[in-house]
Amino acid sequence: MIESIASATPVYLYRDAVDFRKSINGLSVIVQDAMTLDVFSSALFVFCNRNRRQVKILYWQKNGFCLWLKRLEKDKFAWPRKAADGTLTIDQSQLNWLLDGFDIFKHPPHETLHFRYTG
Repeated sequence: MIESIASATPVYLYRDAVDFRKSINGLSVIVQDAMTLDVFSSALFVFCNRNRRQVKILYWQKNGFCLWLKRLEKDKFAWPRKAADGTLTIDQSQLNWLLDGFDIFKHPPHETLHFRYTG
């Protein structure tokens, strides 16, 4: 997707539909006020419009904001239902799968296991 972004960069999905007339300033306000996150952090903030045919990704890169848009000509993006907190954290692999048309919410990846000892 965005080649210059580190793979460890957090990805935050805003679950509510967004009016896509909003650009950098309007989306920044959503990140700060609704998502209660730092818009200047090294994170990707992902938004979808009401008909789920467009996705915007906002991020800060060194000295300015970047805004990335993908518009589908056919089909819709799988998008999570509205939730109480409104924000969902995913990783970059899941973001790429989402952008490729996979429903990551019906078929999540295997759980990451953390062990202290073998045996």
